[in-house]
Amino acid sequence: MALAGRVQHDAAVSRLRSSYAEIPTGSTVRLKKKTSNLFRPREASDGAGLDVSGLNGVIGIDPAGRTADVQGVCTYEDLVEVTLAHGLMPMVVPQLRTITLGGAVTGLGIESTSFRNGLPHESVLELDIFTGSGEVVTATPDNEHADLFTTFPNSYGSLGYATRLRIELEPVPAYVALRHVRFHDADKLAAAIAEIAESRSWDGQQVDGLDGVAFEPGEYYLVLARFTDAADRKPSDYTGQQIFFRSIQERATDLLTIHDYIWRWDTDWFWCSGAFGVQNPMIRRVWPRRWKRSDVYHKLVGLDTKYGIADRLDRRAGRPKRERVIQDIEVPVDRLPEFLDWFDDAVGMRPVWLCPLQLRKVDGATRTWPSYPLEPGVIYVNVGFWGAVPVGADAPDAPRNRAIETKVHQLDGHKSLYSESFYDKETFDELYDGANLAAVKKRYDPDSRLMTLYDKAVRRR
Repeated sequence: MALAGRVQHDAAVSRLRSSYAEIPTGSTVRLKKKTSNLFRPREASDGAGLDVSGLNGVIGIDPAGRTADVQGVCTYEDLVEVTLAHGLMPMVVPQLRTITLGGAVTGLGIESTSFRNGLPHESVLELDIFTGSGEVVTATPDNEHADLFTTFPNSYGSLGYATRLRIELEPVPAYVALRHVRFHDADKLAAAIAEIAESRSWDGQQVDGLDGVAFEPGEYYLVLARFTDAADRKPSDYTGQQIFFRSIQERATDLLTIHDYIWRWDTDWFWCSGAFGVQNPMIRRVWPRRWKRSDVYHKLVGLDTKYGIADRLDRRAGRPKRERVIQDIEVPVDRLPEFLDWFDDAVGMRPVWLCPLQLRKVDGATRTWPSYPLEPGVIYVNVGFWGAVPVGADAPDAPRNRAIETKVHQLDGHKSLYSESFYDKETFDELYDGANLAAVKKRYDPDSRLMTLYDKAVRRR
């Protein structure tokens, strides 16, 4: 892709300002975006929206300084294309191609480097934010807008939208060597995660990326990634007939190019492509490669949600109504076995994704983020589960999702807000520091042109 120059960037910001001025006072302010990775319903838009066209590119790369200036609506797919050409990648690259950099910062993101690099916002050096007052401010950790800088992550547009971000990059080689290590016991799995997160090694080999899959009770795998320039075999290709998540059970070691490793989950949307028949060898053979992408599957889910196709088929077949359970939660690593046992009994959905993380240390110091308050020095494990479970007549009341929220809260964890949430206001403010959010919002959105985080995440407005 072509780099976006500073002149083009300034013109795009000017269009954004103009579109904001055209939105009538009292109307909901939203972005006009072609793609989304959210899974929570919201009220219908009146058509007004912020024009972010032209804010979807990379402004520039500093290979020597290992930084990039990136526009807020640039997808990680486009960003990675530019950085890999310099042998660099963002410190954390979320799993899905169409996640935007601004979206990953204001809405959180995670991947296998998060056990050593934290979450995407932790490698942001500065960012320009279009606020609810219609101004663009540059926020850094130590300038007059430091309160906005630290509160912006997990604010989901309730404080404003990032137009430009300067981020750190890290060097990467051509290949990634994988080891798939099985565990039969959840306690031993948790102990191994803690050891690797602390030592960044396992059995004497360096670990650069760490995630895993819980397929069934007693069948847990960690995928240990080591960045390398050496290729001891032909790299595997999981964009054709082969499926990455199944390879974890089928082989002890593997080799991928760095590009294919970054997008290893996107081709089949982890394992969710199975809902569309794409894992059937006959269908997979004729399904175009360009359609083996998470954004294509997301659009199909949107059509199903709009027209209720799955619900109609269930009713016709006499099956109980299903509840969508699409969540990412995080619990301290020592509470992971308890959560997995409870989840098996209460929900029963498998497989689930496991991704360890901890707040990033820079020169021995750890910065905290009030809107998603993880504890310094604590290793967490993100557990991702995406699907539907038969519930029956109670499905519209979301009993499984509510139970998950309660259990995660009991285990000193948090959940991401990209999907449906059901917290009462008091609990929500406790978990996401509602008092600080309100104070920062009052400063940068004094007329409440933007919705509150609670309105967005829970009331789904």
